[in-house]
Amino acid sequence: MKLYLPFAFLVVLVSGAGAAPEDVYFGTGGREAKGIYRGKFDSGSGKLSGIELAAEIKSPGFLALHPSGDSLYAVAGGDVAAFEIADGGALKLLNKSEIGDGGAAHVAVHPSGGLLMTAQYGGGSVAVFPLAADGAVGERMQLIEHEGGSGVVKGRQDAPHPHWCGFSPDGRFAFVPDLGMDGINLYEVELAPTGEPTGLKRIGIAMSVPGGGPRHMRFSADGKFIFLLNELSLSVTTFSYDAATGTLEKLGTVAALSEEVKSRETFNSASEILVHPGGEFVYSANRGHDSVTVYRADPGSGTLQVLEVEPIRGAWPRNINLDPSGKWLLAAGADSNTISVFAIDQESGELAFQRGGVVNVPGCICILFGK
Repeated sequence: MKLYLPFAFLVVLVSGAGAAPEDVYFGTGGREAKGIYRGKFDSGSGKLSGIELAAEIKSPGFLALHPSGDSLYAVAGGDVAAFEIADGGALKLLNKSEIGDGGAAHVAVHPSGGLLMTAQYGGGSVAVFPLAADGAVGERMQLIEHEGGSGVVKGRQDAPHPHWCGFSPDGRFAFVPDLGMDGINLYEVELAPTGEPTGLKRIGIAMSVPGGGPRHMRFSADGKFIFLLNELSLSVTTFSYDAATGTLEKLGTVAALSEEVKSRETFNSASEILVHPGGEFVYSANRGHDSVTVYRADPGSGTLQVLEVEPIRGAWPRNINLDPSGKWLLAAGADSNTISVFAIDQESGELAFQRGGVVNVPGCICILFGK
């Protein structure tokens, strides 16, 4: 017996055959931007579409997602803003909490979802906030001031400048690269008897290369290494990581661009670093040269080898990010008001520009995929 399905039902089957497009959020800055923008990304085709204003708020620079995927946080001006992610990916403001030491350059949420921290580049400090069960951010509970500067690069390293903050995969330690200090500040996450995180305790500093200017960092896929991006020298320093003590050992440094290439630009500055989910490839963004450097990571030693330098088809890549599938890289051109999409070769790690893959987003400085 033949079975005839209604046409409408066939349409549903075909349209639902692939994965649903994912929400992607954009933190912004500058006069043209009005707040946090949202779009839809199709990991099957690499198409980014449906860009719209998701939340009107002034200068929502860097964004972070709650581990549950139900809340989103933005550092905006001198505040941390908490948003509920409603059905369909819409953002609803929950509340704001004042940082109290100028604007923050970065924000991170503890793996438990109970703690949030920010890094204040201008203030030279780290702030810590509790998070409520509904995702709201509480009043600041801790402000830790960094001290000193390496002084190697005058005008940039005369004082501390924390530029990124994040946690170890198990949540036991926190890390804050400091551009002014030329090192990664190390913190232990203090816990209540119930196991909830209650604050940070500084335990030391891991020094990077003199004059490097640490900016952002990432763990290797297996958690054995840390890759630190040096903004001023446009290089990546590899550290081994001891998960038992939270301590680091510097292993080696590789340049993102040659001195000859850098000499052709009036200004160069590294911005973001990523590790591919498979662990074999690392990516860093180069402002001025407006490109992404692709590295192969040796799984045994953490040594990086440059494979490719790919132009972003935009200007001033303040941020790059990988989609959850690891098939695509998105590059934010802050000065060109663009997001460019690149396919990632899963064998070589190299990038291929997606034709038609340039979308307008005003002043984008952060790309964040939802859950």
